[in-house]
Amino acid sequence: DGKIYDAYVIYPKNHTNEANFVEYFVYQIMPDILENKCGYKLCIYGRDIYPGEDTVSAIEKRMQRSRRLIILLTRQLINCKQHTYDQHIGLYNALIQNDTKVILLEMERIETYGKLQESLRFIIKQQGTIKWKEQHTVHPQSPNSKFWKQVRYHMPLTLKSS
Repeated sequence: DGKIYDAYVIYPKNHTNEANFVEYFVYQIMPDILENKCGYKLCIYGRDIYPGEDTVSAIEKRMQRSRRLIILLTRQLINCKQHTYDQHIGLYNALIQNDTKVILLEMERIETYGKLQESLRFIIKQQGTIKWKEQHTVHPQSPNSKFWKQVRYHMPLTLKSS
């Protein structure tokens, strides 16, 4: 199908120097489980888009070459007034062009979806979210947990069996 990546990951970028759990999750836990243990190939901004590349066209190309779009829902993402370019283009591709499936990972308890942009609320209404629960933080590297099984269910089939 001409795709290079199984999923493009959209997460709230932390604009402070303090490391947070979401970035640890994106750069450490997700690649360990989905790439190393399950055989998927992820595209992660900051890891797979290189310095000096035109960011806008690099994001568009990587998304076009991805089978899924994984969006991490956090309070930071909801409260952010301006939505990131990758979120805009990803949701456009998923909803308007209908060529990418979206997987929503709810990383922290979100009281109301009312503040979310309309396109995300629509996807939540259609398919729901996969919720990260606090108990997952005890053994986040277990690919057999309910959370990771749900994520893998929504991912494309891999050639390497898990």
